[in-house]
Amino acid sequence: MKSKTLIVAALLIAIAALFFYSRRPQPVEVEAYTLAEGEVRATVANTRVGTVKACRRAYLAPATGGQVAELRVKEGDKVKQGQVLLEVWNQDLKAQVALQKAQINASRASAEQACQLAGGAEREAARMTELQKHKNLVSVEQVDKSVTGSRSQRAACKAALQAIEVAEAQLGVAEAAVQRTLVKAPFDGTVAEVNAELGEFVTPSPPGIPTLPPIDLLDVSCLTVSAPIDEVDAASIKIGMSACVSLDAFPDKRCSGIVTRVAPYVLEKEKQARTVEVEVTLRDAKDLAELLPGYSADIEVLLSQKDRTLRLPAEAILDNQRVLLIDKDNVLHEQSFQPGLSNWSFTEVLSGLKAGDQVVTSVGKDGVAAGVTVRVKP
Repeated sequence: MKSKTLIVAALLIAIAALFFYSRRPQPVEVEAYTLAEGEVRATVANTRVGTVKACRRAYLAPATGGQVAELRVKEGDKVKQGQVLLEVWNQDLKAQVALQKAQINASRASAEQACQLAGGAEREAARMTELQKHKNLVSVEQVDKSVTGSRSQRAACKAALQAIEVAEAQLGVAEAAVQRTLVKAPFDGTVAEVNAELGEFVTPSPPGIPTLPPIDLLDVSCLTVSAPIDEVDAASIKIGMSACVSLDAFPDKRCSGIVTRVAPYVLEKEKQARTVEVEVTLRDAKDLAELLPGYSADIEVLLSQKDRTLRLPAEAILDNQRVLLIDKDNVLHEQSFQPGLSNWSFTEVLSGLKAGDQVVTSVGKDGVAAGVTVRVKP
């Protein structure tokens, strides 16, 4: 009887132990990261999408309105600096140029006549003076009239020469008026758009007025990426810093860029965060391949970099610079650390953690806390 009692008691104890063992908290499965040395880069990225821009772009229109008489280019043409792209009807102005050239020729002929007469009068005056001095064959009055006439002729010669200069200046005015009817390329480039046809009437398109320019000219020999940077981050960006460019149209980053311009003012627009425009220029010709003005692009400016330093992944960091550290018994402990350089991916660890420590990077939907036993996912 006694042995049966002991057996029953042992069974009850085993059942109770089995029950409590089955109800014990199960280890939570987590993903962990083992601290090691690696590269950490402190970077700043744009807040809104940027744009690839041609280094020079000109919206060209004639300085004076008129009817298109000649259209010498089409979209896609390569042009050289100074090449005439479009000409407005200007036959009246060209006639004025021809008239001024004829006037110059006439003025030169008149000047030659006046100067020849002045030369003859001066020689005559010299002879009269000589006769009056040595032989007293002429009166003083005749000599005076001869000298005065020679001087008058010489003044007329000078006036005729001045008239030539006046006519040449008037020719310059007429030629300048013709130039106002021509649209010339201000630099070597590619014609992006032509918004005019022969016979159409075109007018100047001053800035601020939404008028399509007759010709849109691009210089694609160099390209820049312009992007807005938040005003909080802009103060740390300096000209000459390295930068990477990411484009939606291409999978790979292009990291040959340098900061070439930081806007001297903060852009203020209604209902938008205040930003500073930053321009990055790609130096490697391979990075410029296949780029077109207008592509959307993002920039990432490198502020500082450490090639080998202890680092933490961003997903392992909790509020107030804390992590969940896994000890040797797979129990979690909260651990504070001192951060250094930081970006979207990694943060440098200055103190509080050491190489080889394991920290939690990902847990289930219910989360975990300090003191919980975990099982690290393989």
